[in-house]
Amino acid sequence: MPAPNTPTARVAKHGDKMIEVRVRFWTDSISDQQDTVIPKHAWDGGVVVMDSNKSHGIKPGPPRPFNSLLDLTSALAKVLVDHGVTLHTSTKTRKLIQP
Repeated sequence: MPAPNTPTARVAKHGDKMIEVRVRFWTDSISDQQDTVIPKHAWDGGVVVMDSNKSHGIKPGPPRPFNSLLDLTSALAKVLVDHGVTLHTSTKTRKLIQP
């Protein structure tokens, strides 16, 4: 018998089994010419976005901004929490963390 508050497994079609998070970097105002970009150049800030995934019951939410690469992991964690995602540690990670 599953523990209380344990979600039940459900069938997921190919392509919906993974949870996807997108990172988008701002590129505005790098070029000195209006309405242009410099290819492959971006600021170290932007937004983290989670798209919908029916198999996981995820509905898109607002983008979470970050102001530097140092802030990216915090924004990623907030997006995961906002969408109710629970991460499970891998065997390799568990070797680094003491209970």
